[in-house]
Amino acid sequence: MAIRSMTGFGRGEAEENGRGVTVELSAVNRKQFDCSLSLPRELSSLDTRIQTLIRTRVSRGYVKGVVTVATSVGEAGGNAAGWDPEVIGKHLTALRDLAKRLGLADDLTASSLLCLPDLLRGAAPLEPEKMWPLVERAGTLALESLDTMRQREGAALEQDLRKRLTVLEKTAEQIAARAPMVPVTYQTLLTKRLGELLGEEGTAVDAALVAREVAVFADRCDVSEELTRLGSHFAQVAKTLDSGGTCGRTLDFLCQELFREINTTGSKANDAEISRHVIAFKAALEAMREQVQNIE
Repeated sequence: MAIRSMTGFGRGEAEENGRGVTVELSAVNRKQFDCSLSLPRELSSLDTRIQTLIRTRVSRGYVKGVVTVATSVGEAGGNAAGWDPEVIGKHLTALRDLAKRLGLADDLTASSLLCLPDLLRGAAPLEPEKMWPLVERAGTLALESLDTMRQREGAALEQDLRKRLTVLEKTAEQIAARAPMVPVTYQTLLTKRLGELLGEEGTAVDAALVAREVAVFADRCDVSEELTRLGSHFAQVAKTLDSGGTCGRTLDFLCQELFREINTTGSKANDAEISRHVIAFKAALEAMREQVQNIE
């Protein structure tokens, strides 16, 4: 199953019996699912149905939807704009009579009609139950278009994440190669310093004392467990990418675990070279985690 991005746009159209419905959906990343719809007032009762339809394809992210309804020429009595002049005339006459009775100025102009979209529509009222099949068709097409874009974006994200994972694995290998040398380096420095201090008094360095001190240091700076867990997490990330589907939260959790292990490694290692590798690892991991935030 392909990985999907939470970002995308989709548009769907459906027409029947002189009515056309257009659904536009835009999605961006968010931890939980959230949806905001803008649709004609008469169809507000369809909000829940549309959100349920969207959730069949989208499980996480913020989706903004716009539903518009257009009336064809035939339904509105032949006017190209979908307006009924007779209906508009009757409403204007009634409005002028009301203004006269209330002593208000008759300042109606052609531009005033733009403030009365329901009047200008001039078509039969929208009935939610009758409109739902059309809205559902347009919404399904919009979701398919949205899903196509999200999959295409997801494929690019997957490719990028695999490259970043390779960088992390190579950095971990460099740390693993350096780790056994840390106690050896410490032993050399300790022996040298003790020799310099005791040499002035003509006392030989106690090899057993040095060995005990190095053993304690080696145990304290041992990062083999952390490196083993890093390797396990790398394998889980790769497996999750192979499985695909809705895996954003899983990858985000694994990124947290990778950070925890590498942070412990940096604290225990007590080595400048390993510290540089840890810093590089954290920087690459943060960039990877930012990308993961876009995956559904």
